[in-house]
Amino acid sequence: MIRKLEHIGIWCKNMDESIRFYTEVLGMKLVDRVRIDADLELGFLAFAGSEDVQLELISRGYEGQPDNGIVHHIAFTVNDIEAEVERLKELGVKMLDQTPRVILNGVKIAFFFGPDGERLEFFQPVA
Repeated sequence: MIRKLEHIGIWCKNMDESIRFYTEVLGMKLVDRVRIDADLELGFLAFAGSEDVQLELISRGYEGQPDNGIVHHIAFTVNDIEAEVERLKELGVKMLDQTPRVILNGVKIAFFFGPDGERLEFFQPVA
């Protein structure tokens, strides 16, 4: 079952500048900032009182990224990611991930595509 809109991922050229913009100009709060590896850093922001829907900044060599725009993906929280991935496959949905991946200490994610090629993600938080 899909529970809610989780986050919207946006490519950024400079993590510090983007965080400064979203916090100082738009009034969001920095929830978390995580370096995944030498090339990939994520920043999570939300508005006070709406922390359950976040903006995910993605800083990973902005130049040369796939030509899919600045908005990289929209994520939806699910209860059982394995079941949801199988359901999408049965419906013939084009999958980027055939099986869920585990990141950030147990979070499970799986990417797939919408009807116009938009990148979408299922997100299952750590139980």
